[in-house]
Amino acid sequence: MNNFIFKYPVRQYFGKGCTESALKEEMKQAGRNVLLAYGGGSLKRTGLYDKFAGWLHECGKNVIDFGGIMPNSTYAKVQEGAQLVRECGIDFILAVGGGSVIDCCKVVSAQAGLDEDIWEMQYTKHRFPTKFVPMGAVVTASGTGAEQNNGAVITHTEKKLKQPLVGAYHNFAILDSDLTKTLPMAQVVSGAFDTLSHCMETYMGKPQSDNLSDELNETVMRNVIRNLRVLIADPGNDFARGELMWDSALAENSLLKLGKQTDFQCHMLEHAVGAYTDCNHGRALAVIHPTLYRHLLGEGKAKLARMAERVWGVKGDTPEQTAVRGIDALEDFIKEIGLPTRWSELGITDENVLRAAADSCLLMPGCCKQFSRDELFEILKERL
Repeated sequence: MNNFIFKYPVRQYFGKGCTESALKEEMKQAGRNVLLAYGGGSLKRTGLYDKFAGWLHECGKNVIDFGGIMPNSTYAKVQEGAQLVRECGIDFILAVGGGSVIDCCKVVSAQAGLDEDIWEMQYTKHRFPTKFVPMGAVVTASGTGAEQNNGAVITHTEKKLKQPLVGAYHNFAILDSDLTKTLPMAQVVSGAFDTLSHCMETYMGKPQSDNLSDELNETVMRNVIRNLRVLIADPGNDFARGELMWDSALAENSLLKLGKQTDFQCHMLEHAVGAYTDCNHGRALAVIHPTLYRHLLGEGKAKLARMAERVWGVKGDTPEQTAVRGIDALEDFIKEIGLPTRWSELGITDENVLRAAADSCLLMPGCCKQFSRDELFEILKERL
């Protein structure tokens, strides 16, 4: 393992039905003006909005709405939120939702205290924010693990880029599996595959040698696979929902990444496609992963073979054969849980869009193979 320093600031409240008590405990420390941030309307349709607003009022808070945060949250929405924070004198931001809502709020928290554009600050001047509006997250759609870290993925529609930004850590995260019952099963499955993808992206990074972080990772991957199958068969299974929620947290709270340089080339490639198509994140990852891993067979053979044996339980006569069987097992699992394997299943049929995505994709130094943009285009094109 590489050397590391580990410090983790996010308080975790985990458990079925823990939301009300956890939120009221945390609000004792928050200022009066609370920005309640949420997505496209499901929070109100399910009645959860009234519950959250009521709890905040019981705690003596003045609630200011910041709704309409879209999937693949945009940079324009970030700026809207930051302006609202400034105008209303917001003391605390409460993000209630999935990864897009939470990511948006991380950057709102940072941008609100800056006199300059945070995108240009990070990508042109290579400087990062140090002051933030305090915030917390209540997760209603698990899988992204967004509540666990200070990284955000934001779509800059004018630049046609969907890329990472550094924002705020949350003071706390509430992980209540009851809240995921408001989601359609397709969204739960997509989120759980995102968790599996995070694990694989971390596992395939450097160094490729065996280490404790990777052994922990193998356990989390097996747990995701097992509990997703359980939940698809029995959507009311509270235990499986809770396990998947904690899997998501472990995949992104840094524990599996300690001592490693992570890969995340597949994620960056999906982000690039998403900037042009606004496709669903987890579903697009499912399309890319098997093909990308087949292009890693030379450089990543040993690690792919280890994942095949320890996670998927398959083995061939040679390491390469074992690696191939592992990739096949991954693709079979994707089909089993109803995720797509072709771009056409996501309504993407234009080769020019995939070329543009490959040309704008961030190239990741932690990947065991340094891809050219032409090869990334070939990977995308193979799934048309």
